[in-house]
Amino acid sequence: MAQSNFYKLSIGGGIGYTHSFTDVQKHDFDLAGYGTLDYHFTPFVSFGGELQKGQIVGGSVQTDPYERQFVNSYTSATVNGKLALGAFINYNRSSFSNFAKYLYVGAGAGVIHNKMRSVARFQESTGYKFPGNDYSNNITFPFDLGLNIYFRSYSGIPRLAVNINLQTNVTVGEGLDGYDDSSVRFKNSNPDIYNYYSVGIKYHFGPVGVSRKSLY
Repeated sequence: MAQSNFYKLSIGGGIGYTHSFTDVQKHDFDLAGYGTLDYHFTPFVSFGGELQKGQIVGGSVQTDPYERQFVNSYTSATVNGKLALGAFINYNRSSFSNFAKYLYVGAGAGVIHNKMRSVARFQESTGYKFPGNDYSNNITFPFDLGLNIYFRSYSGIPRLAVNINLQTNVTVGEGLDGYDDSSVRFKNSNPDIYNYYSVGIKYHFGPVGVSRKSLY
């Protein structure tokens, strides 16, 4: 019977760009870093936690019709599960399917702490003051699409991987951009969202499990 061993724990970290999709018209990019710790039930099913810290930015006092602009120095903590393609396919039939077996989707939940490093509270042309909080906590739901690219180890057990990930975070509340104005002209009815495009390294260690499928 074809089978392989795998490590049940992994730790990872990396860096990437956030991309805001909030109530301001200009959606911009900034930097953020992350760290992860996961438990692997199989080589293709895992559950763990993730910490992120960085900045989410958007708007422009020069081009936004309401002169809104923000810089959110955020920190988030989430738990999530991931499921890879290798759990469902016979990946030994082609080199492409063997490469794609670690393509995964994931979903989870957690909390994001918003800290407005700067936010344009006043519309200079009218003197209007925008309501909102400089500090807030919101529930967030991350959704992941990513790929782990493993390097062959001397022991034959996958240990080190490069991780490429696209994460969409849907938040509950109006804290992501610091603006909480529910008047008719702003229509803050849509959830605040940010994407996180990242690249990192994942290292596997700890107890060894047995997979029913060969991993190489």
